[in-house]
Amino acid sequence: MNEQLEQLKDKYKSTPIPDELDFVVKKAIKQSKKRHGGWMKSLVGVGAVAIIFVTGINASPAFAKALSDVPLVGSLVKVLTFTEFKVDEETANADIKVPAITNLENKTLEASLNNKYLQESKKLYSDFTAEMEELKKNGGGHTGVESGYEVKTDNDQILAIGRYVVNTVGSSSTTFKYDTIDKKNQLLITLPSLFKDDSYIKLISENIKEQMRQQMKSDPDKTYWTKDIDGKGELDIDPIKKDQSFYINNEGKLVISFDKYEVAPGYMGVVEFIIPTHVIADALVSNAYIK
Repeated sequence: MNEQLEQLKDKYKSTPIPDELDFVVKKAIKQSKKRHGGWMKSLVGVGAVAIIFVTGINASPAFAKALSDVPLVGSLVKVLTFTEFKVDEETANADIKVPAITNLENKTLEASLNNKYLQESKKLYSDFTAEMEELKKNGGGHTGVESGYEVKTDNDQILAIGRYVVNTVGSSSTTFKYDTIDKKNQLLITLPSLFKDDSYIKLISENIKEQMRQQMKSDPDKTYWTKDIDGKGELDIDPIKKDQSFYINNEGKLVISFDKYEVAPGYMGVVEFIIPTHVIADALVSNAYIK
């Protein structure tokens, strides 16, 4: 059984990743979606990946038991650790956990996300091993990387998954990427899809700057990048990107995230800002997600 499971996992990992589909929700946000029939037909395009993945998860009770951090999402959808890449040497350490989503009715979305997670992790591991070998050729040195995931939101409507990468040697850096999924309509929510137009960029950027000012005023341990203008330390923060990292929290609030060093010194780590809904209310397509 274990040999069969390993063969299934190897076949899954070697299956070419399909181009990630664009599940835009701007128009779908107010519509109920048909959850059967059509999406079952989508299995034709990604059937090999989806079927092998599901078989691999369920083929062995021992394998299922070994899966760590398995929070339930609603009554069916689960996020679990599909596989893990590890290196444990004296001067090189890697621990890369690959998340996988199961039991979405939209199998095209499920397979696309799971393949993206696996492909990102495989590249991270490949880059790490290449760096490790290069250091050995040049006389040695330390290198390390850690990657995993956090379920940021888990309720009847929203599943938000954060995937992080931490370079653990020297001046470590931390990055976060998020996927926010509408479980009811089986859609991947993008930041632009929440808004009528690009006006949200300025609205959110200005609110974040105001939050930064208030934080620095009330807490001397908090610092954000500033520049000297006429003897005054003014915030030196660019507007958010159109596709800035974000998720929707359990309270239905929009949360904007910045990587370590992106807007603040390293000791601040990854920083997040909860955007008050009244600030962006007029720019929202609807209140289906943001309350």
